[in-house]
Amino acid sequence: MVFSSILLYISLFVALFFEVFLLITYFEIRENIELESKNSGQNIKNFPSVSIIVPCYNEEKSVVATVKSLLGLEYPKDKLKILIIDDGSTDKTREIVEKSFSQNKQIKIFEKENGGKHTALNFALEKIDTELVGSLDADSFVDKEALRKIIPYFEKEDVMAVTASIKIHKPESIIQRIQWTEYNWSILLRKLLSSMNALYVTPGPFSIFRAKVFKEIGEYKKAHYTEDMEMALRMHKNGYKITNAHSAYVYTIGPEKVRGLYKQRVRWVYGFLNNVIDYKEMFFSRKHGHIGMFILPIATFSIFSTIYAAGNLLWSITNKTLEQLIKHEAIGWNFGMPNFSNVNWFAINLSTTFWLTLIIFFLTLFILFISLRMANGKFKFSRNIIFYLTIYIFIVPLWLTKAAYSTIVRKNISWR
Repeated sequence: MVFSSILLYISLFVALFFEVFLLITYFEIRENIELESKNSGQNIKNFPSVSIIVPCYNEEKSVVATVKSLLGLEYPKDKLKILIIDDGSTDKTREIVEKSFSQNKQIKIFEKENGGKHTALNFALEKIDTELVGSLDADSFVDKEALRKIIPYFEKEDVMAVTASIKIHKPESIIQRIQWTEYNWSILLRKLLSSMNALYVTPGPFSIFRAKVFKEIGEYKKAHYTEDMEMALRMHKNGYKITNAHSAYVYTIGPEKVRGLYKQRVRWVYGFLNNVIDYKEMFFSRKHGHIGMFILPIATFSIFSTIYAAGNLLWSITNKTLEQLIKHEAIGWNFGMPNFSNVNWFAINLSTTFWLTLIIFFLTLFILFISLRMANGKFKFSRNIIFYLTIYIFIVPLWLTKAAYSTIVRKNISWR
């Protein structure tokens, strides 16, 4: 019981500390965020050449819309190249791509044997000759101003990669609506991490790199099915700076059902845990700044503290249920209305954990409010938020537990 209480207090303290830290960071850089939003994409003097890689595997339903969104970018056509890599698709992806884009001079189409996303990216990297290079998943779509809003960040010579802000494309199911809120929250988080030089992932949807990065530190690796995390950690290890263009929007199709979301998130969390094991020397390393001293340790701890909190809650509910069953066996059910007039309100035990949990909850709501206002220009209460607050907290422990278990017992997971 003592150990359990200590672990609970540590978990609550870390959660409270992290939320306060995020809020302080936000208020410190708020003016810069607003200034970037107003000036992004304006008065670009030099348009560097850019190659965008679109790796495809059985994406016949979305790849055409993905490529058309790239063609619609407000960027000089002679400075933008698109490489479509069919990674051994078994559907009509290659046929559809050929039919739609084979005559477009901006686009080059290649086909290779299936080897995974990282091999498709590396295949394309060998063929580029531009200053910048990025990728776009074949189920994602870019806003027409996205690239223009990313380019100004490369005016600083120490910036080696820029990530975009990702939103859910046309959410319909409850699961997609939950992700809509989650992704909007992530827009703020990524901006705050960027301000600390602590971004630990360069997402597949439209992260842009200086091409020399891959020549200097190597190409993509399989990296436990999360090559975008491994590349970001490798860049940090080598002292390369990653920043975020929060007003450059990319839209992705989120899983429609719990099963699809579960599989995706297991892969993400499993990839994170195994990549941080591979880069464990960065933990609590002053050399690597905030990402080593603070972000990676707290992100790792939060996974296991969430699993513990969920398990503790489940155990408590189970015990309460058993107590009620035993009470039923002894005296039967009592469905009468409670008599609040006999309650001694001063005798109610409002513990420290209760108040800490309550404070954390309201801070979470406040951060969510800031996130949604920043991502959408204004805050508008919707059912997406209700779904997120009432359902998300119950399904997160499912994939956290699976990913942690698979990591501990060294069990491989599947991509899909």
